Amino acid sequence: MVTPLLQVEATQTEHKSHGMALLQHADIIIFISTNAVKFAAKAIKQTWPSKTQFYAVGEATLKALSQCGISAQEAPQDSQQTEGLLTLPKLQSLSKKKIVIVRGVGGREALASELTHRGADVSYWEVYRRTCPTLTSVSNAQAWQHAKIDTIVVTSGEILDNLIKLVPKELFAWLRACHIIVPSSRVQEQAIANGFQHVTNAKAANCKAVLAALGL
Repeated sequence: MVTPLLQVEATQTEHKSHGMALLQHADIIIFISTNAVKFAAKAIKQTWPSKTQFYAVGEATLKALSQCGISAQEAPQDSQQTEGLLTLPKLQSLSKKKIVIVRGVGGREALASELTHRGADVSYWEVYRRTCPTLTSVSNAQAWQHAKIDTIVVTSGEILDNLIKLVPKELFAWLRACHIIVPSSRVQEQAIANGFQHVTNAKAANCKAVLAALGL
């Protein structure tokens, strides 16, 4: 059963020209997600910088970049998240390097903070924003329970937050007893802090990692 718990939309037009100017002067461009690639590609509508190094946090983002004709490096397979990206040799010494992180509005600051610590001049181009879709909380949650759902896959901390907001209090016992598959140690800690009893860290949000976590 698939239920979207995150809605994504482009940011305002006035941010686009600023973001495109940043890209043209960047030494390194890092894409946080497939949505970052999708909305940046729609906005730029021109040739990507040719002398820039491109990085993708995960495999799906790498493939999205490849479809745009961009060759990029990705985070290691055993850590498809920002922490894994930071282990790459070419991102260790970054003195005077200009880095642009392409992401959604309000993302995590850990990556930029560490890159800055390593000497880089870091900027953001926030090309999309996330919102919670309108869902009928009681009917959706009851349908899940009646369908005997016992495993739930969430691919971000925001989706986990929206899931918790969606489920009424009288169904919290059922929800917290479900097996929750999460994409990172950060979201795993978030789930545990919210009372979930059975949490598995897939260490990535791609299909291969999720299927492995499910034992399939």
